[in-house]
Amino acid sequence: MRAILCIKGVYKSTMSTMSGGPELLRTLLSMNIKHRRKVLGFSQAKLAQAAELSVQTVNDIEGCRIWVSDKTIVKLAQALKVEAYQLLVPFFEAGKGGENEIPRSSAVEILLTLQQKIKNEIDLQFYSILKSRVL
Repeated sequence: MRAILCIKGVYKSTMSTMSGGPELLRTLLSMNIKHRRKVLGFSQAKLAQAAELSVQTVNDIEGCRIWVSDKTIVKLAQALKVEAYQLLVPFFEAGKGGENEIPRSSAVEILLTLQQKIKNEIDLQFYSILKSRVL
């Protein structure tokens, strides 16, 4: 639930521009780590130990408060038994079965919000072009 609130906060702060990329990636990373950690039955402390990170770092990543290096993403992915790229996409699958999938409602929310942002930006650009030609 907290990840969804984090997503809404990201979108509220970036709805007016098309530059929501870093925030979106941070949110996806947070959601995927949290979900996969819970699937594996890991606490933040256990994940931190497995990934050779501090508990505070794991907490900050899951809370969308910090961005991490590629090396840290690789460490987290190895500890969570997934490929690194799978932590940065709306859905990931680690083997067969659906228990490793991010809840579809969260991914649908992300995709619908992105779709609306793109539509709004296109409308804005189209309006600007029309306005410049009329004047």
